[in-house]
Amino acid sequence: MDREIQVDEEVYAQLQEMAEPFVDSPNSVLRRLLGLSDDGASAPKAKRVVRVKRGALRPLIEDGKLTEGQSLVWKRRNHGDVFHATVLADGRLELDHDGSRHGTPSAAATGVAGYPVNGWTVWETEDGTALSTLRS
Repeated sequence: MDREIQVDEEVYAQLQEMAEPFVDSPNSVLRRLLGLSDDGASAPKAKRVVRVKRGALRPLIEDGKLTEGQSLVWKRRNHGDVFHATVLADGRLELDHDGSRHGTPSAAATGVAGYPVNGWTVWETEDGTALSTLRS
């Protein structure tokens, strides 16, 4: 029997960050975190495997387009807000205002806005270059 649970935006963003793209659902991420089997039975797994994912910006660091410690900015013109994030060595972003870390620019932007945002288009380098431009 399927049941519905409510999670806040931060929890949902973390579930998305931990998910394997095109493979996981929020439910499968939770099952993995709780040590439950994939078939729905509650038998614990014999071995716990923890995968360390590198952040989405890592390829841009490897290509020399971004650097560890570099500051990114999101200027929300309609709101009059300016947010800053720092590029980490593993390719994640750390938001300056609360220290939260995100695996993708979109997860970081969603963490700031409180609703889904395409972070590749809103985060820019200090010279005004959008991340979407850097990865194309």
